[in-house]
Amino acid sequence: MSGKGRGLGIAAVVVGLAGLLLGLGGLGWARHAFGGSVVSSQSMSPTYGPGDRVVYEKVDGSEVRRGDVVLFSAPDRYGADWLVLERVVGVGGDHVECCTGEGTGARITVNGKPLREPYVKDGDAHGGYPLSYDVRVPEGRLFLLGDHRANSRDSRAFLDDQDGTLPVSVIRGRVIDDYSVPTLLVVAMVAGVVLVLVAVGLGIAAFVVRRRARALVPPPPPWAVQV
Repeated sequence: MSGKGRGLGIAAVVVGLAGLLLGLGGLGWARHAFGGSVVSSQSMSPTYGPGDRVVYEKVDGSEVRRGDVVLFSAPDRYGADWLVLERVVGVGGDHVECCTGEGTGARITVNGKPLREPYVKDGDAHGGYPLSYDVRVPEGRLFLLGDHRANSRDSRAFLDDQDGTLPVSVIRGRVIDDYSVPTLLVVAMVAGVVLVLVAVGLGIAAFVVRRRARALVPPPPPWAVQV
């Protein structure tokens, strides 16, 4: 093998391995750490409406905080094992009460303090819900509401079951608005594919160089041929 062909072959192997590591590593981490879903209802509007795509990081339920938008699965309440999108209003130890004031002036209180909720539809924290509630969230559980309070079947609809709270174990992920990490993972996967393609090109070039090198080797002189 010519020196040039050997060098191209080695480069093809090195670049190919780097591409596979980068691409598969990015894909593996993305699948492990993140997920995506499409919103199917009005319960979280105006923040998220039907057809909106959301990206979520897969976190343990104990990591979520008040105000986080989360996806969870609760088939015993919703009749199917689909992901439900709601906002965390109360975490373990919180005292959640509704409501002080009326209409757009209505406010949920958490631990005695009015909760500022600029995300609720039409500024109505109560949403015309027929029942008031006074919930002390047990440790390890969450109280969740939709942003469209007049059109959300959330913790308020299940007050007779653990005061509407759900265990943190039902959480599947927390919606993110900063896509920098997922974007970097996508870039890594694309770069990995590009490197693999470059490696294929280098491998083809190495093969061509070797073929040409063999073609240029002069035939043996007649006297060297054994009869």
